[in-house]
Amino acid sequence: MKAAAMLLAITLTASAQTEKSGPWEMQNSGTTASLRGIHAVGGGVAWASGTDGIVLRTEDSGYMWQSCAMPPGAEKLDFRGIWAWDANTAIVMSSGPGDQSRLYKTTDGCSHWTLLYTNPDKGGFWDALAFEDQDHGFALGDPVKDRLVLLFTLDAGKTWDRVNTANLDIGKVRIGAFAASNSALLYGPSHVPWFGTSGPDGPYLYTGDSVCTSITAQMSPATCFEKSLLFEKKKLPMAGTTASAGIFSIAMNADKTIAVAVGGDYTKPDESNGTAAWTTDGGQHWTAATKPPHGYRSTVAWDADAQAWIAAGTSGSDISYDDGKTWKPLDNDNWNALSLPWIVGPKGRIAKLGALPSAGNGVVSTPSVR
Repeated sequence: MKAAAMLLAITLTASAQTEKSGPWEMQNSGTTASLRGIHAVGGGVAWASGTDGIVLRTEDSGYMWQSCAMPPGAEKLDFRGIWAWDANTAIVMSSGPGDQSRLYKTTDGCSHWTLLYTNPDKGGFWDALAFEDQDHGFALGDPVKDRLVLLFTLDAGKTWDRVNTANLDIGKVRIGAFAASNSALLYGPSHVPWFGTSGPDGPYLYTGDSVCTSITAQMSPATCFEKSLLFEKKKLPMAGTTASAGIFSIAMNADKTIAVAVGGDYTKPDESNGTAAWTTDGGQHWTAATKPPHGYRSTVAWDADAQAWIAAGTSGSDISYDDGKTWKPLDNDNWNALSLPWIVGPKGRIAKLGALPSAGNGVVSTPSVR
């Protein structure tokens, strides 16, 4: 009995010492870098990335975050995005003007890195990276010569080519993308990208067509993606009339039937108008949230365990149990990016999701082990 009491006291003391912000339980990243990249693989494995060439990895659900070997020549790079498949394999993307945008890959648990591709456009800037499987992926960049930059790989990142279809031309329309959380780009239900843009001329969502999922004998997959991939552009009911406002993040639920977009104006972190919209018909029609998040949001994700959406930004995080129609605050901390159950922010902040409030009856939802 005495031993059991001592064990209980130790457990309670350790629990009391855990720093929290709302449902977020803080973890020790071991760095003060600003973190914007985070990717949870599952089974307790996750990768994170940030300024000054920082890449982190955990294999034990965040009990310990390992500082990875720095990719060659990356001391001053800002790794805004990371995509991982397991504890050994990941691709990290830096964002910056010209050749400061790069892609590196590791296959040995981040002990060594290989430079895959460097941005060839002096005026270019990469914003987001997404893969559908280990071989097929896309990278999104700001416009170069009046055309949005969309790169693709069909061989696990070894080679990258550019989508050159005419409907990525923007003319003199002033739009781009934001590298705030590596989530302005995702794979839609047709196995091709969706991505959000921002800027003075409004927030647009581009949705890809599935023309390249059925390749004819006369056209190789690479040729189809380069020359025949089609996109439909749709303006969303969100903030987006300045260079600092628009769509920052889009996400889908598990079966890709519902999608939510979040954003706002990052120079007005407490302004809630125009910060979220939702769709239930494959992106054909979008509706603004009737009770939006309580400020600018740079990231959104679907939590299958809680059957809820979580959004976060520099003024805190929010949750929606009705597919993006209404949101309620979770905390007021400073965050950049989500890959549930983890969230990251400036000054090395990493936290893991704990118990969530319910939809309204006061019952607490406890996440399963992830």
